[in-house]
Amino acid sequence: FMEGGWDALSVLAPVKEARYHQLRPTLGREEGEGIPFSEDETLMWHPEAAGLAQLHAQGKVTVFPAIGYDPPDESHFTSRHYWEVGELNAETRSGWMGRYLDIAGDPGNPLQGLSLDYSLAPALATAKVPVAAVSTPSDYNFWAYGLEDPLETPTLETFGALGALAAPSPALAQARTAALDTNLIRNQLAPFAEHEGKPGFTSPVTYPTAGGDFPVRLAALAAMLDDEALPIKCASLTAVGSYDTHSDEVDTLSTNLGQTVASIVAFQEDLEARKLDDRVVIQLWSEFGRRPQENGSGTDHGAAGVAFLIGSRVKGKMVGEFPGLSKLDENENLVNTSDFRAVYAGLLGQWFQTEAGLVIPGAGTRLEGPSVYGTIPQLIA
Repeated sequence: FMEGGWDALSVLAPVKEARYHQLRPTLGREEGEGIPFSEDETLMWHPEAAGLAQLHAQGKVTVFPAIGYDPPDESHFTSRHYWEVGELNAETRSGWMGRYLDIAGDPGNPLQGLSLDYSLAPALATAKVPVAAVSTPSDYNFWAYGLEDPLETPTLETFGALGALAAPSPALAQARTAALDTNLIRNQLAPFAEHEGKPGFTSPVTYPTAGGDFPVRLAALAAMLDDEALPIKCASLTAVGSYDTHSDEVDTLSTNLGQTVASIVAFQEDLEARKLDDRVVIQLWSEFGRRPQENGSGTDHGAAGVAFLIGSRVKGKMVGEFPGLSKLDENENLVNTSDFRAVYAGLLGQWFQTEAGLVIPGAGTRLEGPSVYGTIPQLIA
């Protein structure tokens, strides 16, 4: 997740459109600064997105150059919520991946939905089955003031054993289930615990040192996916930095985009080295794009944005053409040519092998083709 609404017209810049340079005399990228986008000669990859361009050339990136929904909402909170829950309903409390897990998940597997963060990603929020939020598995531990071995280990074991007992009331049953699931996660993540300053796993590739916790978490996720004892179905991470670039966009976007892309490329290489790449699809998204006209040193909230699917099994072809800047919407924003809910419907049917309409309201039963959200694209090769 790219927090803050990243600028589609910088990530894939329409450098051959005269209108682009009129709207962005200061921020506009220049032709030749980055790699041309092979599927639309008017577009150019941001220089810091070269890693994505290279994966795209290998057929491992599907590009959505103008993705969104109608009518667009320029609020961070509302638009992000729509993307997370998979519908335009501010009252929905379960995430789109959470509802999938409610159908295909396991009541005894709290790691089936894993948020590698300090709080649960709303897209993973379920109504029935357990999911987990873990900042980094190497640091996952229990701490209580004054409690250490030889008392700590038997105390935590007892904590888990009590969770397995029958409960006389729904409230106590919920509490005991939480204790049981928490202890299960503690035991499952024990092999990844940090010891003498080193994590309990190794990586076959070198991850970037810049980007804070993001590359560290991706490296840990790859190692966890390589452990058959950890049945992870869906995982969520927040990328480097914020993309709410009302000012200082050139430097902020370049830094955050470069560190994010470098980490994702390393993650894909890690998966391939472990021969796990046929099991993983990466979705890279943000809540909206930015306004085409610059405000000086930045851009304000817009509508259609850019998103990507990354992996060895994705179709690797552009979905929805770039609409151009000659005809913007009534608020002078980029018009979307694909709907995010159609993408979710495609992923549910083609990747998760689940009827999309059970998760995304109105999505129907088609694996691809027409839907109420436009065409459900073919996403998986």
